[in-house]
Amino acid sequence: MGKYNCRCTIIASNFILYCKNWEETVDFYSNKIDLPISFRNDWFVEFILNDLSRLSVAHESRASIKSSSGAGITLSLRIHDIQSQRELLINKGVDTPEIKLHAWGASVLYIYDPEGNRIEFWEE
Repeated sequence: MGKYNCRCTIIASNFILYCKNWEETVDFYSNKIDLPISFRNDWFVEFILNDLSRLSVAHESRASIKSSSGAGITLSLRIHDIQSQRELLINKGVDTPEIKLHAWGASVLYIYDPEGNRIEFWEE
């Protein structure tokens, strides 16, 4: 059993977003959010979140799963400096609201990618 007494020990993670607006979404994560790319072909891009986590963007026209158009999806990303992240997003032309204080005490910032997926940046 793992540290959390789980029957399945997760070694690494990759979250895949299936997109209609694939080119715009790839551009958003690579040029607006500044995520490094670990793999790319003509319909699938894998971005590095950290040493063990990835976020992938797949073109729905080449996949068996279709886009959810952002319905019911929030990517929650804990970061170290939310104010610097907000300034980076503003400087790159991303529609960026004010930072809010969440009920659990964290500072949070919500934005949306071109596919409509909500991204939550948060800092303790």
